[in-house]
Amino acid sequence: MAIEIKAPTFPESVADGTVATWHKQPGDAVKRDELIVDIETDKVVMEVLAEADGVLTEIVKNEGDTVLSGELLGKLEAGATAAAAPAPAAAPAAVATAGEEPILAPAARKMAEENGIDPNSIAGTGKDGRVTKEDVVAAVEAKKSAPAAAAKPAAPAASAPIFAEGDRVEKRVPMTRLRAKVAERLVEAQSSMAMLTTFNEVNMKPIMELRSKYKDLFEKTHNGVRLGFMSFFVKAAVEALKRQPGVNASIDGNDIVYHGYQDIGVAVSSDRGLVVPVLRNAEHMSLAEIEGGINNFGKKAKAGKLTIEEMTGGTFTISNGGVFGSLLSTPIVNPPQTAILGMHKIQERPMAVNGQVVILPMMYLALSYDHRLIDGKEAVTFLVTMKDLLEDPARLLLDI
Repeated sequence: MAIEIKAPTFPESVADGTVATWHKQPGDAVKRDELIVDIETDKVVMEVLAEADGVLTEIVKNEGDTVLSGELLGKLEAGATAAAAPAPAAAPAAVATAGEEPILAPAARKMAEENGIDPNSIAGTGKDGRVTKEDVVAAVEAKKSAPAAAAKPAAPAASAPIFAEGDRVEKRVPMTRLRAKVAERLVEAQSSMAMLTTFNEVNMKPIMELRSKYKDLFEKTHNGVRLGFMSFFVKAAVEALKRQPGVNASIDGNDIVYHGYQDIGVAVSSDRGLVVPVLRNAEHMSLAEIEGGINNFGKKAKAGKLTIEEMTGGTFTISNGGVFGSLLSTPIVNPPQTAILGMHKIQERPMAVNGQVVILPMMYLALSYDHRLIDGKEAVTFLVTMKDLLEDPARLLLDI
């Protein structure tokens, strides 16, 4: 029985998607709930799974094609076996001969390209001489064990054109939908907002001492959840947003929308770029819940498992460039939000304290904001509030 493979139903906020990777090719056997194809949207990568055991018989939408919600991607013959399915003829030789293009699975081609392996040099052990991911792994290991002097540049991969003129090499690859969307939103923010940035600095010594004193007990009490710095910043931001509600608001046409809740977006790095999952109702979360939520987001981001729902919304965003060594930056606001907080590297600096020079671990804070809604006084007061709360963490617990 033929089964149509269709694109997922996209949320209202997602117009379309792009076929990112076909994990199966016509003639390949598939099992029920096995991953067949990835669809990339401007927010997440959505996986399409097989509805039944069978054989992939046809691909309608190729990698790079744009697809709409529920659009036909390909066809699957349920109950069929790979031997009975039509498959492209291939030379029986394990290694492709000169002038022939070896048959590579998408994952195998990507790995070969990343490791500088010539696909023509790999012995294919898959069906009809297809080069599998395992074949590439073996080739990579062989390359590592070979003398460095014997290593030679790999031939350009067909999926990523490389142009060379002497030693000047250029590689052209299409921009991912996520990167394209990020670029679009950043340009939109800069052109539609009256964006300014104000700065302050915070002495991290009190929080570092508190964390050092209680981190082991905290981790033991909360089932392995580690105490980091981000939970203190989220807590301080929530309190500062309550005191300066304009920083937590958004602009909708000619209206100002004041949110009676604090949904904090936390920027997380992933292989596809920077993503911003949201801690819902952060005002009701404990330090352990915040740390656990951020840790979970980080794991999902690396695995590409973040959902659109987890990345939609948010009333305020925190971005920590300090983990990459950034000392100072001006973060760009994520519309329709009206402000974003930038954290930076903790660095020891000489500071004047009561007339004495003291070496303290200091961090610069940056608040970028939309001046159409937030006045300079509100922005500065917001950062001063955060500074006061972070330099005296007991105030977070006492709500003062």
